[in-house]
Parts: sequence; C-alpha cells; structure tokens
Amino acid sequence: MVERETWATRIGFLLASIGSAVGLGNIWRFPFQTAENGGATFLVVYLVAVVVIGIPAVLAEFVVGRRANINAITAFERLGRPNWRVAGALGVFTGFWVLSYYSVIGGWVLRYIGASATGGYVDDPAAYFGTVSAGPEAVVLHAVFLALTVGIVALGVEDGIELATKFMVPSVVVLMMGLAVFGATLPNAGEGFAYFLAPDVEVLVANFGSIVPAAVGQALFSLSLGFSVMITYASYIGEDDNLVVDGATIAAFNTFVGVLAGLIVFPLLFAEGVSPDTAGPGAIFISVPTALGELPFGGVVGVVFFSIVLIASLSSSISLLEVVVSYLVDTYDASRPVVASGLGLVLFVLGVPSAWDTDWLSWFDAIAVNLFLPLTVFLVVFFVGWIVARDAVDEVRQGAEGLPDLSTLWLWSVRTVVLLAVLGTLVLGVLELATPTDAYIVPPF
Repeated sequence: MVERETWATRIGFLLASIGSAVGLGNIWRFPFQTAENGGATFLVVYLVAVVVIGIPAVLAEFVVGRRANINAITAFERLGRPNWRVAGALGVFTGFWVLSYYSVIGGWVLRYIGASATGGYVDDPAAYFGTVSAGPEAVVLHAVFLALTVGIVALGVEDGIELATKFMVPSVVVLMMGLAVFGATLPNAGEGFAYFLAPDVEVLVANFGSIVPAAVGQALFSLSLGFSVMITYASYIGEDDNLVVDGATIAAFNTFVGVLAGLIVFPLLFAEGVSPDTAGPGAIFISVPTALGELPFGGVVGVVFFSIVLIASLSSSISLLEVVVSYLVDTYDASRPVVASGLGLVLFVLGVPSAWDTDWLSWFDAIAVNLFLPLTVFLVVFFVGWIVARDAVDEVRQGAEGLPDLSTLWLWSVRTVVLLAVLGTLVLGVLELATPTDAYIVPPF
C-alpha cells in the first residue's frame, strides 16, 4: 500500500483550496450573476451569504475530510456511517460532471488569449464567440485544457497541485489588482463602480425572491462546495491546523477575488457604453472583448485578462479532477498518472457534446447548479449537523486552543440557518428545472 500523500505546508493547502474556489465561478460567473440580479444589491446579499452560509458549510466539509483522513466517499464509512457514502459519491460525481463542460469553457479561454494578441474578435465579438464556442475547434481546445489539468494532477499532491497553485493564486491576485487599477483610470469608470458598489434597497425588496437564491447559489459555487473538493483537500491536512481560521481565510480570499473581478469588468463595460444588464453568461467573452476593442492597447489588456482567467480556471479544474483521482488511488492503490490519464479520456468524451453545441453546455450547467450541487451540500450539512454532531464539534476544536470556542455557535448555524438556506436553494433550483420554458429536464437532442 503506497503511503497516502499530504500537503508539504499549510500555506500549500490554503493556496490549493483558494485556487479551487478562485476559478470561473468568480471571474466568469460572478460578474454576470451580479449584472442579472441588481448590481451592488446582489453583491451585498452575496457577501452576507458567504459569511452566514458559505463559511459554516466549508467547515462542515473540512470536518468530514480531516476527521476521516481519506477520500470523500470512503470518509463517511470511516466515520461509522457507511450508508452516507452516497453524499460523498454524489459530490465526486458532481465535480466530474462539472469538469466535463468546465474544460470546454477553459478551451474558450485558451482561444481568447490568442485572439487578444491578434485582434481576432475586434470586428464583431458576438459573431466571433459564436464561431469559436462550438464545433471542431472547441473540441480540440477542450482536449488541450484537459491535458493541462491531467498533467498537473498526475504529478501528485505536493509536486503537482501544491506547487502549481503556489504560483497560480498569487499570480491571479497580482494581475487582477493591476487590471483593477487600470480600470479605475478609464472614462466612466465611476459609473461602473457605482453600479457595482452602491446598493439599492428598493431593488432588493422588489426582487427578493430571485436575488437571494441566486446569491446563495453563487456563494456555494464559488467556494467549491458540493463538489467534495474541500472534503478531499482537508483529508491531506494535520490535526494542528485551525479549521475555523482556514475556512475564513479561504472564503475571504475567494470573495476578494470576486470583488476584484467586478472592479475590472464593470468599469470596462461602462467605459465603452456596454450595458451590464445585457451581458449575460457571455460577459467576459462578448461584452468585455467589445469594450477592449475600443481601448488603446486593448489587445495587451485582453491577453493579461484572459491569462488571468486561464490560470484561475486551471486552479479549479485540478481540484475537481483530484477528487475522483483521490478516491480511485485510495481505494484501488492505483497509479496516480494512469488514473488521471484515464479519467481525462472519459472527461473528454463526456464533454464533446458541450464543445460541439453550447445548448448541451447550458443543459449540463443547469443540472449541476440547480440540482446536484445544492443536493450534495444539503446532505453533507445535514450529516455533520445532525448525524455526527459530537465528532464534528470535537474536530472544529482541534487546533483552536487558546482562541474563542465558536464550535457550538457553528454547529447550530449549520443545523438551522445553513441547512434551511441550502434546502430553499435546492427547492427553487428544482422548480426552475421543472419550468417548461427552460427545457432543462429534456436534453437538447
């Protein structure tokens, strides 16, 4: 039996976890979710959701992972509840499902780095996106992005994931801060900041039923909750780490990057009169390139911007693949490079429909975000709050000596506020899937 890998350093664990959270969820999904749900009003609700729901839920996944010290599926069995393996298995499956189309979007990012350098999208960004987002070229770039992900994970926890994220996360933050400063110098940047940072209570009251679930869902997605990532990563850490401090640190950095993304995207849009309300999911692939095309040195800014998106998306994709690799290596004592390569081939095949037709990508994403993800989080939160509560409190207290004991407060927040919020998100997600006009239940044959 090969000795199980661990993180070489605590900072390595933190950066890997931050890297998992800081991905397309923040740089691609967060700006358009903000635009579609009231701008700064959504931002405020999202920040509340991260503190009240996100951090306690991260701790719940940490507890399972470190307490069991094994992969996300076997963890529930080692904690004495083998019937709850389904919660871990669903999380592993969800991560695998998401990575199949996430890598397609990663392929788009690769294409846009080149297009920024050559000015390929300047004449008609919308038409350009329609041309490169689906078809043979998208399939090839989907494969390239997956190959990069597989290569990093195959190297192992310390030599692959930890080493890569030690470079990726600081690079993303530094480059994004530079672009945010540049954005502040653009004409009409003040309007972009006002849209993003000045909340309107009336907007919240009028759209409460849509803004709150969207903010909670974004908090879960952006913190990599529901993919069993945090369970897996926490299984590699020692008992002397303070889980509360680690969870809060990851959430804070993740939120900081999301806010940075808004401070970049919205000044860019307002600088060139592009309405954020119509940006939609194509915000960084259509609306941002539209703005960049009108800027001096827009090509250079585009290369930097999409390089940031690439690094961030890779740091998340390796975590999604690691969840499945960890289970197979732990369970079957298999070779990590062989397992990672084999899974890469399966993911490539599963992702071909999304690369060939964006309607398939939308269908995969809708099923994941509205059903799989909140259901997994609900099961894990219920398990920690009501099934292994005593063990969970003991685990949170490990490594927290000398600091205020927040374990009881955390437990009851998990049992009540977090559980109900996630349940509400799940119900609303299922209702959205069942809406005939969305046509999500029936695959787009």
